Amino acid sequence: MYLFQFAMKNLRRHRRRTLITAAAIAIGIASFILIDSMLLGAEAESERNLIRYETASIRIHSSSWWQQRHALPLSDLLEEPEALLATLRKAGYRATARTSVAAQLLTTAQTFGIDGSLPLVITAIDASDSSVYQIIEGLDADQLPGEYELILGAWFAEDIKARVGSRLTLALRTDHQGEIEVPVTVSGLIDCPNPNVNRTLALMDRAFINSILDLGTGASSIDIALSSHRNLAKEQKRIAELLASYPEELTILSWEELAPDYLAISASKQGGSALILFLVFIIAAVGISNTMLMAIYERTNEIGVLKALGISEAELYRSFLYEAAGIGALGSIVGLLTGALANLYLVEVGINLSFMLRDLDIGYRIQESMYGAWELRTFLAAALGGIILSIVAALLPVRRVTKLSIVDALRTGG
Repeated sequence: MYLFQFAMKNLRRHRRRTLITAAAIAIGIASFILIDSMLLGAEAESERNLIRYETASIRIHSSSWWQQRHALPLSDLLEEPEALLATLRKAGYRATARTSVAAQLLTTAQTFGIDGSLPLVITAIDASDSSVYQIIEGLDADQLPGEYELILGAWFAEDIKARVGSRLTLALRTDHQGEIEVPVTVSGLIDCPNPNVNRTLALMDRAFINSILDLGTGASSIDIALSSHRNLAKEQKRIAELLASYPEELTILSWEELAPDYLAISASKQGGSALILFLVFIIAAVGISNTMLMAIYERTNEIGVLKALGISEAELYRSFLYEAAGIGALGSIVGLLTGALANLYLVEVGINLSFMLRDLDIGYRIQESMYGAWELRTFLAAALGGIILSIVAALLPVRRVTKLSIVDALRTGG
């Protein structure tokens, strides 16, 4: 206890130096908390928007279709989607069928300023889509796309200068790689929290698409919404058992398997947080080492006197480490308080990035504002990391000076 009190008195003797070093640690810790909070919040919101607007929780495909998925084949659709839907709904699942069709939006000089075509993917849906996705949640039944009608993502419509009532021509690819030109009218625009959907969405009625392409009742996928995603693997297994008697070979995928790009972003987030924490530690190490070196060399004579009075090297060693820990603790406390106050604003208000996210795809499914999130582990890691590294950074300079003999210490300090 005496050594601890002695160390604290030494910190108060050099207040300016102590505060400057602690401030550097505090800034690093607060920065780490805020950046980690932003990334964690973006990850959580992206996951919600990905599932609600893009992938659903679980998706079922014909295995042969999945193997050729990049070509969007129409020859390997699920042949009896209604039977699958009936089985799933009976088991309590919210499910819907979708058909994905490759198409070209034909452009003319009169309408678009250039003659040509723009590739897009038509997603054909029916009224049950709202039980799984939130894309058409706000639309009434009479607002759903009907025959020769098309709903577009708001950003996509803005890019092609289309609005409700605009007349467009689509070239839909058939089962035999041919094309059917279909005149359509834009019946609605969707502006949702998922920027990928706003950039690419093109919805049409599934019954109409299946009719003009002669697809019968086939569907590209059965999409399922879950209330919880804690046991995805268990739910996949249960669904596989429910559909085991289905004649086709099925591929049952979770949203994680359907969104590898998002998972890559999430993994890089973890690496980025670790790098930020490492940089915080470097700042702490440099500051603590410099402070301890100055304190030690200024007090070399004092160290010699203390040794002459009988204090041991181990006790000297501990007293200096207490000083380093005190600086680290002070910096950690200030950093935690500063980070918590700033994070409160980030969680409640967020940072508006709409000026950037409209034209820049950063991988996250965020449309306008990036919000923070509270994570206790981040605060604990930052606080303990600041204190522990402060001690570690002081080990070498403290060890060097405590090894000095009484004569050398008095001569050097004299």
